[in-house]
Amino acid sequence: MAFNRWIFAAAVCLAASPLSVAGLPQGVQNQRFEPVTEVCLGCICESISTCDRNLRCEGDVCGMFGITWAYWADSGKPVLQGDNPNDGQAYPRCANDPTCARQSVVNYLTRFAQDCNRDGVIDCADYAAIHKNGGYGCSGYLDPNYKNKYDTCQRSVFELSGSSQVQNNNVQFQQGQQQQQQQQQLQQQQLQ
Repeated sequence: MAFNRWIFAAAVCLAASPLSVAGLPQGVQNQRFEPVTEVCLGCICESISTCDRNLRCEGDVCGMFGITWAYWADSGKPVLQGDNPNDGQAYPRCANDPTCARQSVVNYLTRFAQDCNRDGVIDCADYAAIHKNGGYGCSGYLDPNYKNKYDTCQRSVFELSGSSQVQNNNVQFQQGQQQQQQQQQLQQQQLQ
């Protein structure tokens, strides 16, 4: 199954690609904040579209992450290299490109990071809700089909990775030195 190979590769090779923590939304500083990882992005993508790279615009959503124009705009209007964000076709070109779409999602999740499920931790479960329901509605009803796909993906990653830790239904990987330094910086910022 291509999905399992992809998610396993992400889990093993990429494990956790942390975000910059500068400029976190107000209120985030007082909560435990986990970075968006490649595995998290993979499970969000899998839940939205089975990560179909061939998806284009249909209705008001584009690409494998199902990005709307408003979502893209809220993410800072990232564009392909050399593109102009004010060009009317910049949005679909970005949303249909896996790398640019990924950047849009990371930007959006960082901007709206919050504890949607009120478990005291901002983690992938929250990011999945933010992606699906938006930054202002993430604590609301989450479509059961989307949630089931997300939960199945998280379990698959856990099983394929051999990870011995699962917290809040999210796979926890050993942190590299760079990630440890970034988390220490975040903790220091939280104390200030």
